Amino acid sequence: MLGEYLENVRKKSPLVHNITNYVTVNDVANIILACGASPIMSDEPDDVEDITSICAALNINIGTLRKRSIESMHLAARKAASLGHILVLDPVGAGASTLRTTTAASLLEEVSFTLIRGNVSELKALALGSRSTKGVDADAADVVTDENLDQMVNFAKTYAKAADCVIAMTGAIDLVANASSCYVIRNGRKEMSSITGTGCQLSGLSAAFLAANPEHPLEAAAAAVCTMGLAGEIGYSYMHPEDGNSTYRNRIIDAVYNMNGSTLDKGAKYEIR
Repeated sequence: MLGEYLENVRKKSPLVHNITNYVTVNDVANIILACGASPIMSDEPDDVEDITSICAALNINIGTLRKRSIESMHLAARKAASLGHILVLDPVGAGASTLRTTTAASLLEEVSFTLIRGNVSELKALALGSRSTKGVDADAADVVTDENLDQMVNFAKTYAKAADCVIAMTGAIDLVANASSCYVIRNGRKEMSSITGTGCQLSGLSAAFLAANPEHPLEAAAAAVCTMGLAGEIGYSYMHPEDGNSTYRNRIIDAVYNMNGSTLDKGAKYEIR
């Protein structure tokens, strides 16, 4: 059962360093707080090594790159790796531009990440060296369906083995895999795509779950993905006809805030392949 991994986050309240994009930084901080962890947001080169040293996890999101933030990502990643911390990479828009793709690739070459979380297009761009994404959203052809599920599970496991980490491939059906096992997760709602930053939030949430459960990275990542998807379901159940995507964003964060291990165990929808 996955509920224990959420309960561990609330018990341990790990500190998570986030170098994330300026579009969603506030929402990332709030969802980390909602799950019981503590966020620190810092992307100044002169600051990041000290900050990441006092944290249990580093979450790197390449959504809005600048030369100084890229420098900070490398500095923080090297420091976190040297300390044995959890490292999460969210390769936003990898494949959409040379800068995004090469930044993600260079980080992966420099340090070993615990988790890479992205959509199918982003992960394909990194795994296959292709440039096929239309931006931060997955290409229409890059979706996990029941028809291609076996193929996608195999791809996730293969990339996890090659990258020597856990892969979280998120979309209509979420896949969380290491080299030998894959969680096929069916929580969430399509309306979550109307909110900017649910993926960014999930990466921060995942860093918190992994920091609180470092000995079980696959299960912790799966628990984080289920938590986010279930929060989307619970949050939507409270929506009124006059509510829009701004209200829905808040209801998702509130659902995480009020969730406990029992709720997660009852609501998580997954199988292991």
